[in-house]
Amino acid sequence: MNGGNHSVVSEFFLLELTSSRDIQIFLFLFFAVFYVASLLGNILIMLSVISDHHLHFPMYFLLANLSIDTGVSSIATPKMIYDLFRKHKVISLKGCITQMFFIHTVGGTELVLLIVMAYDQYIAICKPLYYLNIMSLRMCTSFTAVAWTIGLIHSVAQLAFVINLPFYTYRLEFLFTANSGFIAMGTFFILIVSCIFILVTVHKHSSAGSSKALSTITAHIIVVVFFFGPCIIVYMWPFPTLPIDKVLAIFDALITPFMNPVIYTFRNKDMKVTMRRLFLKALSIRQSSFMPSPRNSDSS
Repeated sequence: MNGGNHSVVSEFFLLELTSSRDIQIFLFLFFAVFYVASLLGNILIMLSVISDHHLHFPMYFLLANLSIDTGVSSIATPKMIYDLFRKHKVISLKGCITQMFFIHTVGGTELVLLIVMAYDQYIAICKPLYYLNIMSLRMCTSFTAVAWTIGLIHSVAQLAFVINLPFYTYRLEFLFTANSGFIAMGTFFILIVSCIFILVTVHKHSSAGSSKALSTITAHIIVVVFFFGPCIIVYMWPFPTLPIDKVLAIFDALITPFMNPVIYTFRNKDMKVTMRRLFLKALSIRQSSFMPSPRNSDSS
């Protein structure tokens, strides 16, 4: 087939996760709880960073941008929940291509942001006197723009493989795996090596600041493992007949976006203080809206 994809395909049939009604109900509750929790958690991170000027700092700026991870779950999870109880589980070709585009765009962007966050931690620990000069707002904005650009290029490259090749071919599967699997694995090892280098640097110092830096870099390593672990296994797993890819795909779409706010924010004192302040402010506004006005009280 030369000159493009001549396969006549309008939709794809999706394999069900289970045929048991009880397990379907359990999965519905499981998916819904984790999706809502990750969505609210990441939105809360962005609102906290925007509203509190004490958090207008490079690390929190990058953390707020990393909250786009909830976009991955928002792309696929609602349909996954909707399809649980459908008899005919299908997705149109356009819908499939659209999901692929946004998932790889957000995933590629997050991949670069994790690298930038590792660089931010390196500068903060190894060159603290030059930190604010190097990690300025302009530099952070440039890093974010580069991350989105690379994510977009990565996604377009993936779609080029799909559109220009016939479906269900070994060549398509190999190119797709090579583009995503090796990029994910290579970036993972780069990040792990950089984190080890920072840990060695931290180990040479014995101070309270070093203890805080150790906590931060440990959290970053956990997030990197959560993000790249399922991706590497899905793309590099040598036994395609085993259903482990379904489990890891669900893990990557639901658990990872949920774990990011838990790992990064709930261990951070400044973030917890800001979130508590926002919660109390929202609670006071709600209570005041239910209180009768003085004029109405007098008239009664």
